[in-house]
Amino acid sequence: MQYDLDAIRSQFPALSVRDGDTPRIYFDNPAGTQVPRSVADKMSGCLLESNANVGGYFRTSERATAIVDEAHAAMADLLNAPSADEIIFGQNMTTITLHLSRSIGRQMQPGDEIILTRMDHDANVQPWVLLARDLGLEVKWLPFDLDSFEFDLSLLDDLLSVKTKLVCVGGASNLTGTINDIKTISRKARDAGAWTYVDAVQAVPHVSTDVQDLGCDFLVCSAYKFFGPHQGILWGRREALEALEAYKLRPAPDELPGSFETGTLSHEGMAGTTAAVDYLAWIGESMAGGLQDKDQKYEGRRRSVHAAMECLFEYETGLVIHLIDGLQQLPGVRVQGITAKDAMARRVPTVSFTVDGVLPATIAESLAKKNIFVWSGHNYAVEPAMALGIYDAGGAVRIGPVHYNTKDELDASLRSLDEILPRANVA
Repeated sequence: MQYDLDAIRSQFPALSVRDGDTPRIYFDNPAGTQVPRSVADKMSGCLLESNANVGGYFRTSERATAIVDEAHAAMADLLNAPSADEIIFGQNMTTITLHLSRSIGRQMQPGDEIILTRMDHDANVQPWVLLARDLGLEVKWLPFDLDSFEFDLSLLDDLLSVKTKLVCVGGASNLTGTINDIKTISRKARDAGAWTYVDAVQAVPHVSTDVQDLGCDFLVCSAYKFFGPHQGILWGRREALEALEAYKLRPAPDELPGSFETGTLSHEGMAGTTAAVDYLAWIGESMAGGLQDKDQKYEGRRRSVHAAMECLFEYETGLVIHLIDGLQQLPGVRVQGITAKDAMARRVPTVSFTVDGVLPATIAESLAKKNIFVWSGHNYAVEPAMALGIYDAGGAVRIGPVHYNTKDELDASLRSLDEILPRANVA
């Protein structure tokens, strides 16, 4: 069956909301996507029918326990984790990273080295900078090429040493959209005796993610970026997690995953996360049959989900080509990311751009008045914005289509930009 955009959009109630006579166009997706009705229904059902803590003998507690177990299993399928026990739930990626950094830091000594990158979201930068400050560690920086918007991984070879204990890198940039070669980076780190910590918040919503194939040690993502609720998830390689001391309360379990899941979890968030994974599996089952047949290494829901991600990536590639083509025809626009058509496989559809002489916030505000939702600023991508020289100038405008968006919505946005920019330039 071919990609059915109408069927996709019918799953999302938010896409039919109008303000007066004006429909909403959601291009703020890199900061948080809309959710299918099934996600909201699952969360509501959890709160109304299964609202209890886990571990009890009564019906609501038993149901809450099942919801928690189902969520771990769902995320193991989405990430192709070897075990659901390696899945850790938390409030969000940032909170999980700050929490886990404390445990990882106990493996390090003064003078040990952490490698960070100039392309990452600050959630995979500042926790490690603070850790280095507290423990007397050395931080090394992997730059990216300001013309290609990609890493030269020979520079990573120069940075790695016997003192390197951790390499932190993003799966995809939330500013430039670049997809990084995590598999190669993880191999290089492993060969040097270092762990790899991957911020996959921007990658998981767009690309098929297989932690076993990537070879990393830790990978974190957020469900609200892949059509679920506000929820953070970490996968950790069992041997790495078991080597860490978990900072926890005394009654908390010593075994994975509970040892790292501090306090009472958001059961409704976990129910919604499972529903988001099931939504992706529905796409795989109903629209990606050929891709399922092609890849036999996955089974059951895993096969459906990973086929869906390949299907969605193909559709989104068409969107990003259309968007970049349109932006490059507008006066004064510079796309801050990969633009070559033959390189689209190395980027997600998140597109940031700047305009000569116009503040990004001015453009975002003007689009908002037309009910077109985009973000402006550095979007917490402090290091890449500084590297590109746009931090002090207000960052960039960021348009982030996903698989429920349409080319018609892109065209409406491009027409609005064409109207906005000349007036802004004159002003």
